[in-house]
Amino acid sequence: MQRVPASRLLIVALLYLGCYALANHQARAQQQSAKSPDQPGPHIAVLLPLRSPSVGRQADAVRLGILEAAKVHRGTTLPLVVRATSDESFDVVQAYEDVVRAGARLVIGPLTRSAVTALAGTTLVSVPTLALSAPEDESPLPSSLYVFGLQVENEARQVAQLARQQNRRNAIVVLSETGLSHRLAQAFVDEFLRRGGTIQEQFQYSSDAASLLKLRDTISNGVSDAIFLALDGPRAKLIRSYLGSTVPIFATSMVHTSAQPLANFELNGVYFVDMPWLLSPDHPAVLSYTRQDQAGLEFQRFYALGIDAYRIAQDLLKPGSNQAPLDGVTGYITMEKDHRYVRELIPAQFSQGEARVLGQPVSSWQGESALMELRTNP
Repeated sequence: MQRVPASRLLIVALLYLGCYALANHQARAQQQSAKSPDQPGPHIAVLLPLRSPSVGRQADAVRLGILEAAKVHRGTTLPLVVRATSDESFDVVQAYEDVVRAGARLVIGPLTRSAVTALAGTTLVSVPTLALSAPEDESPLPSSLYVFGLQVENEARQVAQLARQQNRRNAIVVLSETGLSHRLAQAFVDEFLRRGGTIQEQFQYSSDAASLLKLRDTISNGVSDAIFLALDGPRAKLIRSYLGSTVPIFATSMVHTSAQPLANFELNGVYFVDMPWLLSPDHPAVLSYTRQDQAGLEFQRFYALGIDAYRIAQDLLKPGSNQAPLDGVTGYITMEKDHRYVRELIPAQFSQGEARVLGQPVSSWQGESALMELRTNP
């Protein structure tokens, strides 16, 4: 019998081991591919414009808030998969299509108004989707699309309620040239009129001395008992000294831009509304989460938005969810018609540069008894 040379046996053995190793490598590659971000299986997808130069920081704050809430409520839901997008609508819509195809059971996002508008205009919304901004129009939403966010138009309506709660009847509105300022002014006017008030005059904001003196003279004539500033912090501070101290001044959270009293000193006396996260650090809902006090107030607002977005998402995942009100860190959250969430905020007033919470809630908070129930049974 002819003997096989040892060298040939060695070659055959090496070939066998090589084929075996290659097969194992291919199997592992297939397994890793099945777990890749493109095919993660059932999950919650988070679509945020983390690659946007203009809103990337706000998007990252939302991301951190969502992760913080997921950590606190761990083990109660599907895994999270974060998908970074730009702020271009076509990119966001494509990303949405991708995550649903990859197995998303619920989507949190988009974040920007334009992207939400674009998504709402498609037929792609096939799973529960919690948009973090409102579309640009009031058209009916797709049946699986829900809207939740930091829309300050709702704040303007609540400020109008606060003014009427204080029995203010005749208001002057000051607005700037921006589209957001016009939306704020219109929201305040509509609610103030609906509750029996009268709008005496609307002034266009200007840094021109003659215009500011005209505004001061109008106020001194005593025709109004309330002033609403549909302005951001810098514009409100510039105009404040011309408004005097006899007529109450109202604004939205846009004037609350710093936690430092010295930065707010020019706004003394101004009434506004803002979220529990910033005004009530001892609120039961707020105490549950790690704070971001080293960040600015804008970052904190979006961080808080992420926390409440995650909590709402949990409710949307429940079969037959009745969407009960949520005592959140961004406010007392209820869902109105057409899947739109509304946040009831806390009224406050600047005093010696500090934001001090008022003794009672805005009238639409269901009264003091409901507020006490929230505080004792979060």
